[in-house]
Amino acid sequence: MIAACGTVAYSYNLRGYLMHSAAPLFDAHNHLQDEWLLPYRQTIFSDFARINIKACVVNGTSESDWADVAALARTHEMVIPSFGLHPWDVGNRTPEWQARFLDALQNTPNAFVGEIGLDRWMIDHARADDPRLHGLRRAPLNEQIEAFRWQLMVAAERNLPASIHCLEAFGPLLDVLSSTPLPRRGFLLHAYSGSIEMAAAFAKLGAYFSFNGAFLEPRKQSRRDVFAQIPGDRLLVETDAPAMCLTPALEIFKLPPTPEGHQINHPGNAVSAYDGLARLRRTTTDCLVTQVAENFRRLFGS
Repeated sequence: MIAACGTVAYSYNLRGYLMHSAAPLFDAHNHLQDEWLLPYRQTIFSDFARINIKACVVNGTSESDWADVAALARTHEMVIPSFGLHPWDVGNRTPEWQARFLDALQNTPNAFVGEIGLDRWMIDHARADDPRLHGLRRAPLNEQIEAFRWQLMVAAERNLPASIHCLEAFGPLLDVLSSTPLPRRGFLLHAYSGSIEMAAAFAKLGAYFSFNGAFLEPRKQSRRDVFAQIPGDRLLVETDAPAMCLTPALEIFKLPPTPEGHQINHPGNAVSAYDGLARLRRTTTDCLVTQVAENFRRLFGS
């Protein structure tokens, strides 16, 4: 991704909820290493302190960004590093990718596995000129499965939680998870978009499910219906920043678009995701925050 360059105005719109709470918040999945967030990184960490985000799992997606994730973890204690080969990047992997992946885990204390997974949407429905996939060879599903299974096995051998991406491939995902060793600590299905019936099957295998604030968009009712029913002890909250932007009315923190006009999601918008999920589940935000904190620590540790 191309970073937004130059000196630009930064604005935020703080709401009352959670801003004065002492309860810690956790972002279970983001990409803070992304170039789109680089111009705002110092301010983002200041905002984290203001809203009491205590930890975030920062996910690498390819060989090219694992070093950036490791560097963030070295300089910011609240960053939990995670390394993975994303299904979008499987087609451009180098012959050395497995050795580099193992080196990244070995050389980075407390590193986890992710973002890994399966993606049929990229193959079957993405436009040929989709700018997000520019320059990428779209690996067929069998290649994705091979890379995904190998990374899962590494996670299982080391008992490292894995953060999993899945779009339009939940059947193959269940097949792989049912036939591959899995980490005893469990794994995360980030921004889960499958059915509640499949969620039950995944939960039996050790899955957690992270709610994204983008699901609060009115047309995402089916996603909200699922998260209203997922067991409380399996819930986490995420932003996927800088991706998966919220509707403007729900953005607590606003960042300028890139020069190309792409909207950027600030990871501090986890606040809106917490609030929206609490309303969806008809509970108080304080109760949800406490439950999510327990779940986060169970999966990722303290």
